[in-house]
Amino acid sequence: MLIIGEKINTTKKSINNAVEAKDSELIRNEAINQLEAGANIIDVNTGTRIKSEVADMEWLVNTIQGAVDCRLCIDSPDPAVLKAGLALCKQKPMVNSITGEKDRIDAIMPMVKGAGASVVALTMDEKGMPTTGEDRRRIAVKIIEMIQKYNISMDDIYFDALIQPVGSNPEQGLAVLDGIRLIRQSFPEAHIICGLSNISYGLPERKLLNRTFLPMAMNAGLDSAIMDPTDKMLMAAVLASSALLAQDEYCLNYISSWRQGKLVP
Repeated sequence: MLIIGEKINTTKKSINNAVEAKDSELIRNEAINQLEAGANIIDVNTGTRIKSEVADMEWLVNTIQGAVDCRLCIDSPDPAVLKAGLALCKQKPMVNSITGEKDRIDAIMPMVKGAGASVVALTMDEKGMPTTGEDRRRIAVKIIEMIQKYNISMDDIYFDALIQPVGSNPEQGLAVLDGIRLIRQSFPEAHIICGLSNISYGLPERKLLNRTFLPMAMNAGLDSAIMDPTDKMLMAAVLASSALLAQDEYCLNYISSWRQGKLVP
């Protein structure tokens, strides 16, 4: 299970304030904490800072890389911001994201190819957000057809089946699980990712819902998630689910984590 740490995002008040004040210590500590908690990649998102997003992305990437040695996910709807972040990455980056919209693919895929990056592919297109599992699979097929000319390895494609809040549409939990299964069947060599906390938006005890949904999604075929690695119970759920789903040979990672005191019940 690939874990992308979600916490360096300017939608969070503390992160936005740190970027505004150029508080490098807070950002460095956040990056270190996420990596030590089990993140494999750190997401970097400055999307709320429209007027200064390019400069802020550059500052964040440099600040984070001054503290930790890991891959970064450059996360922005703005191609110029993606380009600025990618230019500074010291390790293989991830780009978040493309969609099934031709204009966005044409703007972003040359950068993905040029940087040798992995890419998150949101299963939405000009028609908007998907509502069924089959919608998600259909858009995944469309995306693959549209990006074929870039010769991107399937191992570098991360389909996002677009989790939507069950608080506003209870059927979407089942729909996204169906979408994950269908995409996994159609593209077994690709990856499937999600923004986990979207499932619980607007509901009480959000961490409980996140922890419960994640094993269901892993069983359906999810193999990566943008999530909070500092949530110890959530990370324990990842470790336990990996062991139970035969994704942890001889449960060695589970046993090692237990010895390190990481399995919080």
